Amino acid sequence: MPAIDWLTDTLGLPDAAARQIVEYLARARSALGALPTQQRLIMERFFDESGGTQLVIHSLFGSRINRAWGLALRKRFCRTFNFELQAAATEDAIIFSLSTSHSFPLDEVWRYLHANSAESVLVQALLDAPLFGVRWRWNATTALALPRMTGGRKVAPQLQRMKSEDLLASVFPDQVACLENIVGEREVPDHPLVGQTLDDCLHEAMDSEGWLALLRRIEAGDIELLARDLPAPSPLAMEVLGARPYAFLDDAPLEERRTQAVLNRRWTDPESADDLGALDVAAITAVGEEAWPQARNADELHEALTGLGCIAEAEAQADPQWPAWLNELARGGRATRMQVAQDRALWLPIERLALLQPIYPGARCEPALESLPGFDRPSSEDDALVELIRARLTGFGPLPVPLIARPLALPASAVALALTRLESEGYVLRGRFTPGAREDEWCERHLLARIHRYTVKRLRREIEPVERADFMRFLCDWQHLSESTRMQGRDALATVVEQLEGFQAAAGAWESDLLPARLKDYGGTWLDELCRSGRIVWTRLAGRIKASSGPVRGTPIVLLPRRQLAAWYALASEAPPPELPSRAQRVFETLQGQGALFFDELQQDARLLRGELEDALGELVAVGLVNADSFAGLRALLAPAAKRSRSTRQSRGGAFIGGMADAGRWALVRKGTPAPADSSARRPVLDPEALEHIALTLLRRYGVVFWRLLDREADWLPPWRELLRVYHRLEARGDIRGGRFVAGVPGEQFALPEAVALLREVRKRPPIGEMIAVSAVDPLNQVGTLLPGERVPAVPGNRILYRDGVPLALLIAGKPELLAELNEDDQRKARQLLAVARR
Repeated sequence: MPAIDWLTDTLGLPDAAARQIVEYLARARSALGALPTQQRLIMERFFDESGGTQLVIHSLFGSRINRAWGLALRKRFCRTFNFELQAAATEDAIIFSLSTSHSFPLDEVWRYLHANSAESVLVQALLDAPLFGVRWRWNATTALALPRMTGGRKVAPQLQRMKSEDLLASVFPDQVACLENIVGEREVPDHPLVGQTLDDCLHEAMDSEGWLALLRRIEAGDIELLARDLPAPSPLAMEVLGARPYAFLDDAPLEERRTQAVLNRRWTDPESADDLGALDVAAITAVGEEAWPQARNADELHEALTGLGCIAEAEAQADPQWPAWLNELARGGRATRMQVAQDRALWLPIERLALLQPIYPGARCEPALESLPGFDRPSSEDDALVELIRARLTGFGPLPVPLIARPLALPASAVALALTRLESEGYVLRGRFTPGAREDEWCERHLLARIHRYTVKRLRREIEPVERADFMRFLCDWQHLSESTRMQGRDALATVVEQLEGFQAAAGAWESDLLPARLKDYGGTWLDELCRSGRIVWTRLAGRIKASSGPVRGTPIVLLPRRQLAAWYALASEAPPPELPSRAQRVFETLQGQGALFFDELQQDARLLRGELEDALGELVAVGLVNADSFAGLRALLAPAAKRSRSTRQSRGGAFIGGMADAGRWALVRKGTPAPADSSARRPVLDPEALEHIALTLLRRYGVVFWRLLDREADWLPPWRELLRVYHRLEARGDIRGGRFVAGVPGEQFALPEAVALLREVRKRPPIGEMIAVSAVDPLNQVGTLLPGERVPAVPGNRILYRDGVPLALLIAGKPELLAELNEDDQRKARQLLAVARR
């Protein structure tokens, strides 16, 4: 991508930072339709949760010009609407917090200030800004008009502030006078201190001349002006929404800022607008019940009719008391029944009669009523329909267009146009919010925000954080390491391998430590059968540049489902071809030309001795270039050369050894099409589906994920920031849950729903003193990362002993180390567990 190339090559940014910048700006452009430059200004307006609006001007001219523009425009708004606004200005944006009474065409804001009169407006605005008082005290102190020291002691700041106000009252009375006694603009006196203060404010703190030049360019049409009404703030607006007090143009404190009422939707993921949809069904139902009126008598039903505009007869019959109350209102001349179709009728209050008559011009009303004075203002059909839909949506949760139109007996196309107008105002949001929805739904924005809050709050309240020791007990149960959860039988192997999908461990540790620890009666042929069936592939995912001499038991190997190979191979960034010894290169070329071959065929075609071929295959395995149909091939390579035999079929410690004859065919690893990447990229760009699969795989492995837990995973996994976007989207869809599951761990945490239930059970279950020994290459080696203590090197032979989730003893380089005081029986048991791999 040219943009990433320029950022990395010209500016020297890291590839990850360059990608973040490009993604951020791409999403901003998607939201605004363009990006602001010094030749283009963009204004956006969106609603906040208080019902007011926020107006943001994206101006890339620096804080000095933006501060001047913000103060002057704030004063113009104040004079126009008679309302004091909150405003802030940063290096690249200005924000104004408007109330519900501010209504105006957005394009008019560009013409609120004129270059010929703007400076006088700025001066008057400046007099009310905190900036003037600060600069006044500075100049007065510098001019020695205010004493810094009295009686050899420094004047307290609060006293100096009082003295400066007294001095200002004597030279500029209007500045501190009661505003009720001031008519028109305040007249600035010809005083050197006042003049110097204004000059400092206009030309040091601000750049008034540069701002006036910008206004002249706007008036001359030299700058492109864009205005956008958005349903939510754009990514570029996030910074100014969170502006710090030094950017404020008024004296309202941070906790009282209207910007705190903005519901920030996640723009970190381009799919978040669609995936905001699948919310909790219970939350949708609850908000729908809250929105629908609960009338207790005829008067309250009349108020409900006025708020909803009208109700269908079928809706009224859903409550057994409503038909009688509606008839009572009709007899009193307060409501009427309008027949809008042959089989449909609407009940409406007399106050809404003038609204519905343009929509249903030929409809008959019983009883016939006349519009009340003050409610009989004529309206066009389109405007009336917009107002009716606006009123109706206040009583419902998310609904598709047909369900909105059907009770009103209106064509769906007309209702869709009205909804589009409401969407442009920011009143409604569109999406697939109900789980399983197959068409777009529409919901009033405040009701939708409430549904989303209910969903997240309910899910996060379902579990309290557990201590890290309890979390380790949970992991032992989740990964089938505790005695009560260990699995049994060859059919269970697929479940264990699926949970360890993509986990990188030493080749010699899979059948000596990882699999037997999770399966009580693990048999050596089981993994061979799983590989030969085509379901599982063993390989090294990220090879080395230079091959080692012969196979090593520490070669990192992963077990992967064949159907997901493309997703995992996309993680490994393209590396230059490894440097192979001559024999390994000959075997590689043979397999490249002939395809998959059995060991004997490969020996014949490569013209190598048996021992030479085994060494060459070991070197190719070590760099991740070849694998075999069966795990027996790798197992044979791991055996010492003296013990390798074509017909070896023996069981050692429960693991089936096998020979090269049982390996099946040897072939080059099929890595598929590499993930798209730019020439300067250090990491490939993953397909969203592949990234989601990897994120879910980590969740299946641990049940609960957070950044610190993944510290022991391979370094070629996607960075946490990319996984975080996926987890946010999955949480918004309702597939997983976010919250605080493990106490004492910083950062966001996410869990599978079934893991939450097990966490709750583990927290309630009292410790039983169970000791569990795991290899240092196991995913549960969390000492020094999640758990306190020094890290245990993840090499075969090192072991960790847990008791009720707490590290009890270590075995490092053959030397046991106790981490707690134990009695003799416990010490003996600990040594036995550390020394012997559990079967």
